[in-house]
Amino acid sequence: MKLKIDVSMNYQLDPSRRVLLTLEAAETEEQVVHRSHLDIDHAWIRRVEGAGRVGQRSWAHIGIDQMWLGYTAEVEVQRPQVDLASLRPTALHDLPGEALCALRPSRFCQSDKFTAFVDRRFGGLEGGAKLAAILDWIDEEMIYVPASSDAETTVMETFVDRQGVCRDYAHMVCALCRAADIPARYASVYGLGVVPQDFHAVAQVWLDGAWRLVDATRMCAPHQMVLIAVGRDACDVAFMETEGFASMITQQVTVTPL
Repeated sequence: MKLKIDVSMNYQLDPSRRVLLTLEAAETEEQVVHRSHLDIDHAWIRRVEGAGRVGQRSWAHIGIDQMWLGYTAEVEVQRPQVDLASLRPTALHDLPGEALCALRPSRFCQSDKFTAFVDRRFGGLEGGAKLAAILDWIDEEMIYVPASSDAETTVMETFVDRQGVCRDYAHMVCALCRAADIPARYASVYGLGVVPQDFHAVAQVWLDGAWRLVDATRMCAPHQMVLIAVGRDACDVAFMETEGFASMITQQVTVTPL
């Protein structure tokens, strides 16, 4: 599937005028970026490698007190559609280093607090069957409620409230999967059909020898996602970070099929 991405952002900046951006489509084996252009008025840009060697980040040093940003890309997604429930688990001693790191608790995903719950609820399953059961549980128990959480909400709070946005759904997948010894990391993507259209959060789990994208909100399928970056949780892959306060004036994200 070929997707076109259009992003426009206008922010009032703090006096430092330095912004760290994570919004460009990554080049991976499962997606080819045919065209990509990032334009920021009055800015000097330096790129650095993304976490897990996925994608890249951009430091923008901006010469004025407002950021006017435009990003466009055309990406061909070649990610195969697979039956998650049929995927085999990988023994812990056979995991690569990048997957081992994705078993650890993190700031927003306190997976070590969910071990007993996961053992009781999903203990009789393994591999893809366990992941499918976790996704079904999230779908049954949680409600998608815009503005029901904020940047400080952890998975512990989400588990109690049973509501949230895509960020919270992704954190829940990561926490429950890690507690089940399935490596999982947070992934930021552009997704076709996401409502409201915006930067989207999903999870990436390691099963049957590869990373697999899963969207617990069930808004879009893996072949409809363009991967941007991955990390332990939302703290690692924020689409924009500044040294001080930044105020949004306008922002629009559009994903359309080509």
